[in-house]
Amino acid sequence: MYKINKYILLLGLSSAVISCKVPAITKLANNKVSPKFYGLPSDSNNVATIPYQSFFTDKNLVNLIDTALKNNQELQITLQEIEIARNDVKFRQGELLPSVIAGIGAGVEKVGRYTSQGAGDASTEITPGKPVPDALTDITLAASANWEVDVWKKLHNAKKAAISRYLASVEGKNFVVTNLVAEVANSYYELLSLDNQLAVVKQNIAIQKNALEIIKVQKEAARETELAVQKFKAEVFNSESLEFDILQKIKETENKINFLLARYPQEIPRDKTDFLTLIPSKILSGIPSQLLNNRPDIKQAELELTAAKLDVKVARAEFYPSLGISATAGFQAFKPSFLFKFPESVLYSLAGDLAGPLINRNTIKAAYNTANAMQLEALYNYQKTVLNAYMEVSNQLSNVSNLEKSYDLKSKEVDALTKSITISNDLFKSARADYLEVLLTQRDALSSKLELIETKQQQFNAITAIYQQLGGGWR
Repeated sequence: MYKINKYILLLGLSSAVISCKVPAITKLANNKVSPKFYGLPSDSNNVATIPYQSFFTDKNLVNLIDTALKNNQELQITLQEIEIARNDVKFRQGELLPSVIAGIGAGVEKVGRYTSQGAGDASTEITPGKPVPDALTDITLAASANWEVDVWKKLHNAKKAAISRYLASVEGKNFVVTNLVAEVANSYYELLSLDNQLAVVKQNIAIQKNALEIIKVQKEAARETELAVQKFKAEVFNSESLEFDILQKIKETENKINFLLARYPQEIPRDKTDFLTLIPSKILSGIPSQLLNNRPDIKQAELELTAAKLDVKVARAEFYPSLGISATAGFQAFKPSFLFKFPESVLYSLAGDLAGPLINRNTIKAAYNTANAMQLEALYNYQKTVLNAYMEVSNQLSNVSNLEKSYDLKSKEVDALTKSITISNDLFKSARADYLEVLLTQRDALSSKLELIETKQQQFNAITAIYQQLGGGWR
């Protein structure tokens, strides 16, 4: 017996020595340093901390966003992913505790009389004067427990990794929320823009029809030809066709919003007054370091990196021997009346085992190398996410500034072309301008008005985008 125990001890020590030869964990240079400013120096005031209910002043838009956050299917899918991650945390927590099972069993067995067990049973008398029956029942009522002692913190690290992934899934949900808020707002501003484009086209059609009537009068007076009449008719038909194109875009944009709100097509409530009078919200961009706390996608990537680091530790612990403890306690007897005889019917056992990889460790090495590669992948993804966030904000700040200057110039262009319509009509009536000049002036004025409305829409889209890219909308 002593020799057997000695060999078992030697085997355990050998396993421990061999398993200690494990690869070192790769050290990661996780650099969080970012530029101090986006361009020009600024203070720490940041619109990302403002709830969307306060950032957007249009009550119709706020109501649409509220509905989208309640019903949107993509957001509901993300919530289920959070539930999955939460359950994984519970699963990892359960692995830290002993597993205990209880059960009751019964069976019957008859062994040959001329065997060592049969001969022993025949010579045994449990009840005086009554030998043990040839066929014995076996009734067992017992509880068993198994527990892996977390010597190397493998199970604890697995639990921490699961918690990090759960928190990452929460940040993923917040990222979906920011995108959803921005998408609803952009679609809403596109709808307002189309409403105003439609109004401008209708006004232009009225002007063109009036000009057509003038041309007809001029033709009857032999001052113009049929060619001029047909040219003006063609221009009216072109504008009327544009009207139906815009109506189709309005329908599609309304349905896009309804889809985001997870409801069937219906009219979108909105104020159709002059879109051009609306003033975009003021942007306070703060400083770049605030992106690390405000942007959900950055926090999600950081938590995924934390989980990946813990996965490496879990994979590394597989090289070490594991210590398991098992125990059983209960009652066992061949007759129900003997089942709870104490201490004769009591059964119990307690055992511990130390086991570690000895020869073929390629599977463990491959799992470790995979975890290490995924750790590096998570690091590069985190660094890319931070860099992309800075670039997005920098580009959008420049876009906001340039659109503001562009809008001012286009407003002056629209004013000049609007005046030129009246001038060209007066010149045409006095025969100092031909009908082509009138047509081109009307066409340029219409185009410039539509461009001005599109520029205003781009301004609101840029403001919404920078609010999103700074990390606003999910609070």
